[in-house]
Amino acid sequence: MEKDWVKVYHSNIAYEAEIIRGMLAENEIDAVIVNRQDSSFVTMLPGMDEVYVHIDNEEKAKQLIAESRPEPGNID
Repeated sequence: MEKDWVKVYHSNIAYEAEIIRGMLAENEIDAVIVNRQDSSFVTMLPGMDEVYVHIDNEEKAKQLIAESRPEPGNID
């Protein structure tokens, strides 16, 4: 990963990382997904998708992610 980019989210479910990337893009935050899936173990072990943003957007991105996640026990 290039200098000045930080990981703000990770998931072993690829579509979750895509949803987070899209939400950040809607809020004018550039984000990239790095797939840490080892292709030789695709069916045996889940990989990890990581979402990175520029360090200048780290705080705002983490805040948006936290606000988008449901609180434990809250099913509304």
